[in-house]
Amino acid sequence: MQLKGRSGTKPGSLLKGQIPIKTFSDWDDTSPGFFQADLVGHDGGNAAGIFAQTLTLTDVASGWTEPRALKNKARRWVIEAIDEIKAGLPFALLGIDSDNGSEFINAHLLSYCEDREITFTRGRPYRKNDSAHVEQKNWAVVRQAVGYARYETDEELAVLAELYGHLRLLTNFFCPQAKLVSKSREGARVIRRHDRPTTPYRRLLDSAVLTKVQVRQLSALYRNLNPAQLRRDVAHCQRRLRELTKAKAQIA
Repeated sequence: MQLKGRSGTKPGSLLKGQIPIKTFSDWDDTSPGFFQADLVGHDGGNAAGIFAQTLTLTDVASGWTEPRALKNKARRWVIEAIDEIKAGLPFALLGIDSDNGSEFINAHLLSYCEDREITFTRGRPYRKNDSAHVEQKNWAVVRQAVGYARYETDEELAVLAELYGHLRLLTNFFCPQAKLVSKSREGARVIRRHDRPTTPYRRLLDSAVLTKVQVRQLSALYRNLNPAQLRRDVAHCQRRLRELTKAKAQIA
């Protein structure tokens, strides 16, 4: 049974005037480094109390996606996860675009971005299409992998973190993705055309933004990965999550 998600974020009221709005039509998806950010709540259909969150960062140009498990949506964990992602990326983090939730729209994240010369923008309130790239990954990467159960314990958080460690490699190196290249309307019909499906890894290599050292490092990592083993590792973590969820239900 799948619980249809609903937004658990509250609009941040501070600093909005200092953070420019970026709409879906404003994106230049030719240069990697500009990410859309969003949170996925794992409340199991009950938004009461404290529960785990997943921070998803998706590069608009390449589709490179980084999920991270958070204890809750406190800005401390959000900034900590962004900093971890930034340190491990094979290319520079140039920009972050988020929704208007207070976990993003706050002085701490604004200062973090300003200190590191990262462009910080936000979408229009209640316009999910402005974050279409990361919203798609929330479903295709996060929800498809961990579902809609409630995750709230330290053990569940640890399993989520381990799962995402395998999943990010599987998604970025071995899962081809098609990009929308044009959209036109003929009467009531909308015609969308996509390019040939390619992995984020290949899109990065083709972008010519990586240095020779970065290309060698990324290629070496790719050659040492086993997609079959990554799938087995993901499946193991998924089974563990189900076991933990079942054990909680029996105690309750």
